[in-house]
Amino acid sequence: MPYSYKKLRGKIKELYGSQKKFAEKLRVSENSISNKLSCKTEFSQSDVEKWADFLEIRRVDYGEFFYT
Repeated sequence: MPYSYKKLRGKIKELYGSQKKFAEKLRVSENSISNKLSCKTEFSQSDVEKWADFLEIRRVDYGEFFYT
């Protein structure tokens, strides 16, 4: 069963306003963001850490955002 990234999407919108602006901040394509959030590509551990840093997500909360 694929992960649900609803809470992660909400955090992106809350802090950046759009996936496009978040992608620009991360210096990746908007398509890359979209593919991860729609479970077409997986998050690497470095992706999780980088996204969490930019989204102000504490390590203790990773599961709530990335593994639900």
